[in-house]
Amino acid sequence: MVYIIRLMIIACIFLMGSCSQEQNERDSQLALMKTTNPNPTVTKKNNGQDKVEKIEEEVSSIDEIYDVAVVKGKEETLVVYKVKHMQRFKMKNIEKDLNKTLEEKYPKETFTVSSDYKIFLEAVRLIERKNNGKLSDKQAEKRLNEILKMTSDMK
Repeated sequence: MVYIIRLMIIACIFLMGSCSQEQNERDSQLALMKTTNPNPTVTKKNNGQDKVEKIEEEVSSIDEIYDVAVVKGKEETLVVYKVKHMQRFKMKNIEKDLNKTLEEKYPKETFTVSSDYKIFLEAVRLIERKNNGKLSDKQAEKRLNEILKMTSDMK
């Protein structure tokens, strides 16, 4: 009987602890399992929010892609996406076509495009922290540059 009571107390404590997490942190943890569609963001105010939203719409309109995150920094724009499961065999072609489309429509922009889940997760976390005010513009730019370095190291 005492064992059951202890087990119930432990279960209640566990449930209370898991409920106390912020909703945004749970969203970033589940980003790989569901569609998150984070708002596109810029690391510095007045740095082309409209253009970033257009880029996000452009990438989202591609049939094979179901989730997109876009972060624009001072010099580079990070575009990360998730591909529908049955389209994973065409990932090289999808990325090639996406790069070509973005370069044609936005010739003055420098893009880093990735379908890597780890990069996607890091971008979603950056967007959440930036939008929640946990990162300043300078910190967001620094974190973006770290993510961009990760993408170049993976190639």
